[in-house]
Amino acid sequence: MSIYPIMMSQTNFIHRDSLHYPFEERGSQFGDGVYEVIRVYNGNYYLLEEHVNRLFRSAEAIKIDLPFTKETLTDLLLTLVEKNSMTTDGKVYLQVTRGAAPRDHVFPENTHANIYAYVQDLPRKLENLENGVCTITQPDVRWENCYIKSLNLLPNVLAKQAAKEAGCYEAILHKDGLVTECSSSNVFMVKDNKIYTFPATKRILHGCVRMRVQQFAADLNLLFIEEGFTTEDILLADELFLSSTTSEIMPIIQVDGQQIGDGKPGKITKQLQQAYEADANIAQMQN
Repeated sequence: MSIYPIMMSQTNFIHRDSLHYPFEERGSQFGDGVYEVIRVYNGNYYLLEEHVNRLFRSAEAIKIDLPFTKETLTDLLLTLVEKNSMTTDGKVYLQVTRGAAPRDHVFPENTHANIYAYVQDLPRKLENLENGVCTITQPDVRWENCYIKSLNLLPNVLAKQAAKEAGCYEAILHKDGLVTECSSSNVFMVKDNKIYTFPATKRILHGCVRMRVQQFAADLNLLFIEEGFTTEDILLADELFLSSTTSEIMPIIQVDGQQIGDGKPGKITKQLQQAYEADANIAQMQN
């Protein structure tokens, strides 16, 4: 598939092999930027408006002045998928930085933000959705403004790598035993037909799929409780699951080698995933 990164400073669509990345790009030198990952099913965006809104919130939080409106960005993203003739399942990675300028910690003056975006194929993780995944726990050593979808992801990368080395799908992060979220997803506990998850404060990313989980829970007449739970609570959970743009609503069947519930994806998790599939207008899983 041909990839056409958007360079918003020039409003160009160019082939990735023709992209010249400024060597004094503040995104690469300082992580001075924000990003989004947007799901595409059968060539159609899912939760596009929510992702664009969050990008603007993140940019505002770190004082990046975006040189376009939400409507303009939405049109460019739609054109990106069209130019790639994308009709399969995939994702769009979208990154905005403060721009390119001589290296200095303070914000540069008279510098325009840079935007880059490209598409990638991303098949659905049907086997994991059907059977569930294993996770580990890791201390949450990130900064206190995790609600900003910042480019500064080194702690997340290290946690995800630790999970991979343990043969697991994801790492559940905690601060002194209080679960916050995962390295690249939100996490939820089901106990007595109630769904618990850490509240949407500055300490977690306010996931777009997380917001949908709350809506699906209401539709299913399930209590959605924004209240932290502990690593000890996890082992007593009836069900555990995570959510993200690339993982959908993924059942967790094991944490740190300990079985969750009966070791199989739970009823409520399945109901939420079915609601997700209906909302995203994608084919139902084969059971």
